[in-house]
Amino acid sequence: MTTTVSAAAMATDPSAGGAGAGRGAAGRSVARSVLPPVVLGVAFLLVWQLAVVAFDIKPYLLPSPTDIVGQIVIVFPLLWSSLLATGLNALIGLVLGGVLAVVLALLASRVTIFDRMIVPIVAAVAVVPIVALAPILNTMFGSTSDTPRRVVVLIVVFAPIFINTLRGLRQVRPVHRDLMRAYAASNWQLTRTVTLPGAVPFIFTGLRIAAPLGVISAIVAEYFGGLQNGLGSRITSAAANSAYPRAWAYVFGAIILGLVFYGVTLLLERLASRRRA
Repeated sequence: MTTTVSAAAMATDPSAGGAGAGRGAAGRSVARSVLPPVVLGVAFLLVWQLAVVAFDIKPYLLPSPTDIVGQIVIVFPLLWSSLLATGLNALIGLVLGGVLAVVLALLASRVTIFDRMIVPIVAAVAVVPIVALAPILNTMFGSTSDTPRRVVVLIVVFAPIFINTLRGLRQVRPVHRDLMRAYAASNWQLTRTVTLPGAVPFIFTGLRIAAPLGVISAIVAEYFGGLQNGLGSRITSAAANSAYPRAWAYVFGAIILGLVFYGVTLLLERLASRRRA
């Protein structure tokens, strides 16, 4: 009787069955995208653990995952504070570098002389080594400031965002530009309604590249002195004291931080794509 009533209800309300099918399809899609990397990650950790035990690998060469997890539990408050310190430096540098890159790319797309001037400079900035830049900035801004690390992140993320944004700004079809000019649109209206929206996918491509680079550069910049409050400083200190599982625990924190930055960038890209659609 219940089955008959349910079938009748679905027959009278087709949206109920469609909504259920839609939720089921969405759930299967999420499972297909999430389950494979999770299974692969678990298998990798199992092989890692078995290899360390079977071959008696010393901790200074490669600690086991169980030892690393144990250290994560022990130093978790310190790991969390270090993760926040490095994450804040990476976030500030990424935001400032992204805004600066987009603004200069807009200017370069509109002014030919500026374009010819800025592109070689960007190419030079892209190859500046962090190992040479970080000590200089520490001397300039002082070893008790987070500014050197944020400037390092800004410089590292600037080039990929600028290059991708400039490429996107140049993808505007001439017919669209001519149509806006036929409507007597100003340069700002053309940029706001046609050029910049069309470059959004390219901007997020640059951000996807720059987000993990920002985390890496913030961590590397911490290797060269300054405040001892970030993941890079903790990794260096633990390795210097032969606490290798603890150093790997901080490396795990760096991996998580990089994944968070990349995931947030993907989420923002999806939200922007839905809004444009």
